[in-house]
Amino acid sequence: MSQYKLTVAAKATIPGYASLIGAALVNAQEASSPIDLAFVDDAVVEKDNAESSVVLEATDGGKTYGNEKVLRFLDEKYNLSGSADKQAVEEWVKFAFEALAIKDFKALTPSLEKLESHLNFRTFFVGYNPTLADVALWGVLRANSVVASVVKNGTFINIARWYKYFDNCQYYNGSVETLVKDINEQRKLSKQGQKKESKASYDIDLVDAQDGKVVTRFPPEPSGYLHIGHAKAAVLNQYFARAYHGKLIIRFDDTNPTKENVEFEDSIVEDLKLLGIEGDRVTHSSDYFQEMYGYAVQMIKDGLAYCDDTEQEQMREERGEGIPSKRRDRSVEENLRIFEEMAKASDEGKKNCLRAKISYDAANKTLRDPVIYRCNDSPHHRTGTKWKAYPTYDFCCPIVDAIEGVTHALRTTEYRDRNAQYEWMLKALKLRKVHIWDFSRVNFVRTLLSKRKLQWFVDTGRVSGWDDPRFPTVRGVRRRGMTVEGLQAFIISQGPSKNILNLEWSSIWAANKKVIDPVVPRHSAVVAEDVVTITLAGGPDKPYKEERAKHKKNPDLGQKPVVFSSSVLIDQEDAVTLKDGEEFTLMDWGNAIVEKIHKDGEKVTGIDAKLHLEGDFRKTEKKISWLADTDDKVKCDLVDFDHLITKEKIEEGENFEDYLTPQTEFHKDAYGDLNIANLKEGDIIQFERKGYYRLDKAPTASSPAVFFTIPDGKVVQRYGAKKQ
Repeated sequence: MSQYKLTVAAKATIPGYASLIGAALVNAQEASSPIDLAFVDDAVVEKDNAESSVVLEATDGGKTYGNEKVLRFLDEKYNLSGSADKQAVEEWVKFAFEALAIKDFKALTPSLEKLESHLNFRTFFVGYNPTLADVALWGVLRANSVVASVVKNGTFINIARWYKYFDNCQYYNGSVETLVKDINEQRKLSKQGQKKESKASYDIDLVDAQDGKVVTRFPPEPSGYLHIGHAKAAVLNQYFARAYHGKLIIRFDDTNPTKENVEFEDSIVEDLKLLGIEGDRVTHSSDYFQEMYGYAVQMIKDGLAYCDDTEQEQMREERGEGIPSKRRDRSVEENLRIFEEMAKASDEGKKNCLRAKISYDAANKTLRDPVIYRCNDSPHHRTGTKWKAYPTYDFCCPIVDAIEGVTHALRTTEYRDRNAQYEWMLKALKLRKVHIWDFSRVNFVRTLLSKRKLQWFVDTGRVSGWDDPRFPTVRGVRRRGMTVEGLQAFIISQGPSKNILNLEWSSIWAANKKVIDPVVPRHSAVVAEDVVTITLAGGPDKPYKEERAKHKKNPDLGQKPVVFSSSVLIDQEDAVTLKDGEEFTLMDWGNAIVEKIHKDGEKVTGIDAKLHLEGDFRKTEKKISWLADTDDKVKCDLVDFDHLITKEKIEEGENFEDYLTPQTEFHKDAYGDLNIANLKEGDIIQFERKGYYRLDKAPTASSPAVFFTIPDGKVVQRYGAKKQ
C-alpha cells in the first residue's frame, strides 16, 4: 500500500508539474512506489481551501497543501537533491515559485535574464547533477504558458539548452521527458476513471429488470481459449445477475463442429473458475438442436425461410447489391424437401443453405436474408454424427435465450447491427421478448483478439501456445503475472459503457501492480553480462548470513536470509556512474567509499572500495542493489516481451501479417540471491530496482530459473523503444 496520495487540480492557474515530477522521481527511485497520483478536473482539490491546487495526503490523514510545500516535503523525506548545497538549492526553489509564476512576459524578463546568466557556464543550477532546484525551476517554467515559446525559439540560449537537457536527463532510472509522458498518461487514465465514477456507470437502465427475476447468460464458443474480451463479458453478466439477485447461465455455443472440441471447453471452464465466475446453470446450444430444427421447419412452413444453392461468392455479391436470390420464391414443399436433404448431408443438401426470408435490400445488411442453417458432416464433440446440418449463431442465440428464460442479453457493440435481426427472429417465431444491452468490447492497442488470427500465431510457431505470455488470453496474461484480483478490478473499472476505447496495456498492469506490490517479497539480482565485482576493504573475513524482512512494509511475509561478503556484485550500469572517492550506499547494508575503479575502455571491470557503515545513507546520491559473490547465488534468465504487432489498430482490409514485430522476446542472464532456489513455479516477486517478475520455471542443477517480467503500468512499451 502506498504511503501517500498526491492529488493535483488539473485546471489550476499554475499546474503542479513541479510536485508531480518530484513525486514521479520518488516513485522511480523507491522500489515501493510510495506515492499514488490522482487528478481532479477543477482549479482546486478542496473547495474550501484556496491553496489546495496540490494536496499530498498521508495514510495517517495528515495533509500538505500547495505545490511548493509538497515539493519541499518530498525533498526533506526522500532527499531529492542528494549531497548538493542545501542553501543554494533552497534559494533557487524560492526564486522559482516567487519569480517565475508570473504570466506577464515583460515582468518575467528580468528573472529569465538571471537564469540565463547563471547557466552561462553551468549544466545545472546547483552542483553537477539535477537537484530540487532544477525540478522546481523546470516544473514552474513548464507550467507557465508564457515561457513555452521562449524555450522553443531560443530567445534565451542557455535556458533552452538546460531546459532540453533536463527534459532528457537520465536521472533516477528514467528521463524527465519519459516521466512527464507517464504522468500525462496516468492523468488521462485517472480522469477517465473519475468520469466513470461520477456517472455511476453501473447504474444503467436495464429495461423491465425486476429484482429476483433477471436472467443473464455468457455464451462462449468452445473454439479457442478465453481472452480478456470474453472475461469482460463474463464478469459483467455475472455482475448484473447478482446485482438483481437473479441467475447467470453459462452456455457453450457449440454449433460449429469443425472448430470446436472438448479441450477448449474444459479450458474455458477452468478459466471462468479462476475468475470466480460461477453459473447457476451450465448448458450447451447443442442441448436444443431438436428444438431449433423444429423452429427452422416452422419458418419454412410460414414462408419465412428458403433453401438456396447459390454459390457463396455470388450470394455475397447479391446481398451487397440488394439483389434477390433466384431461389427466393421456391415453394414451401420444395424447401421442406431440400431441408431434409440438408439434414442428411446428401450431395444435393450440401449445395444448399437455409436463409431467413426477411428482406433482400434492407438498409441494414444483416437483414438481407441471412443464412440460418448450413450443412456440416463433421462429427460433433457432444452429439457425434446425429446431426449433419447446424444452426448459425444468429439463429441459435435468440431461440435459446428465449427457451432458457434469459431476460437480458448483454453483448458487445459489434453485434449492434444484428440486434434488429435478433428481434425479428423472436417475433417471427412467436417467442418471448428478450432485452438487449450493448457494451463496448475491450480493445488494446497493438493487440489481436480474433481467434483465427491468434490461432495463426500458434500454428506458425511464433508463440509457445495459447498460454503464451504475449497472448491476450486469460491464461496468457496470468502466465505473464496478472493476478485474478487485478484482472477482476480492471474489468469492473471498465463498466458496461458503450464507449469504444483503444486502451494501453499500462492501464490493466497498473491495476495489477496495486494488488501485488503490498504482498510480494523483495529479492536481489544482478545482470550477468559485464557484471562488476566490488572488493570491500573492511568487509567480513568470510561470508555470513543475517535474517532480513522479505518486505519492509509487510512483516507478515516473514524473513529471508541475506548473505554478506567482502566480495559483492553490482550491475555494469550502476558501476559506470561511480567515481573515485565517491561515497555510495549498498542497499540494506550501509555505505562504502570508492577507492579505485578498474576499467577496460569505458567498461568497468572491477572496483576497490572501503566499507563505511557509519556513513549517512541520506547524504549519498547512489543507492545500489548488490549481491554477495558466493557459490549459493542462483543463475536466472530474465525474459521480457514486446507486442506481437507494431500497428496500434489493424483496420478492416489490412493484413496483420504485414505488421509483425521482428523480435518480441528478450533474454538477460542474471544472478539471483540464494532464496530463488526455494521458489516454486508461479511465484511472484520483486527484484529490487528491476521490477516485478513471475517465476515460469524453477531452477534445476542444469538450468536457470526463468522469470517473466511483469509490467507495472508506469512505462508504456512501444515497438522500437522497449524498456529493458
